[in-house]
Amino acid sequence: MRAILRVALVTGAASGIGAAVCRRLAHPGVAILVHTRRNRVGAEQVAADVRAAGGQAEIALSDFAEPGAAGELAQSAISKFGRLSVVVANAGFADRRRPGDGLDRAGYEATHGAIAASFLELATAAMPSLARDGNGRLIAVSAFNAHLFRPDIPAFPASAAAKAAVEVLARTLAVEFAEKGVTVNCVVPGFIRKDAAAHTALDPAQWKALVAKVPIRRLGSPEEVASVIAFLASHDASYVTGQVIHVNGGLL
Repeated sequence: MRAILRVALVTGAASGIGAAVCRRLAHPGVAILVHTRRNRVGAEQVAADVRAAGGQAEIALSDFAEPGAAGELAQSAISKFGRLSVVVANAGFADRRRPGDGLDRAGYEATHGAIAASFLELATAAMPSLARDGNGRLIAVSAFNAHLFRPDIPAFPASAAAKAAVEVLARTLAVEFAEKGVTVNCVVPGFIRKDAAAHTALDPAQWKALVAKVPIRRLGSPEEVASVIAFLASHDASYVTGQVIHVNGGLL
């Protein structure tokens, strides 16, 4: 078996952007832990694609709504492969509940815990290994709704606030760990095409209306987001840290 040169953990990787990231990172000498909350079938297919490209892959099921689960996942990756070189924190969801429409403190805190608090757990558990790597990469996938506040754009206040917290945490970590050779960045997708069987918070008519608001006049693809993440995960991005990079077709 070929020696492992880089180890990546990608969360929310059974479909969409996470799956595209795994396929983009897959090369001989790369091992990837493919995480999903419950889509084992999708994760197994992504792992098979990684192996077909010459990499090594294992899958892990974990629900980040459970305190400590994200940290345990990072430790599992280290146990399986000996270290971590790249962490892509992609897991998340869109919560359309709003104040006065079902969003209360308990719901807000649950969303914040599953997205922002889990990112802190994941980063805290992974950082020692990323620092030992010498070229560690931590990349968080944020969301456009943490940046756009317009009446013609759907609002997701709970998940938007949680993703905004992720961005602040990432920038703080970028400063704290820069001297250790770890870069920390965020990628913010715009309106990205979903897999055919994937859950979406919007119906087809809403998606069509949103496409008209994008200057490029189309949805982005998971692969287009994955290409930016792959760059940030590479040695070529060694001087890029603390950044929030939008991949959104010009959506403002």
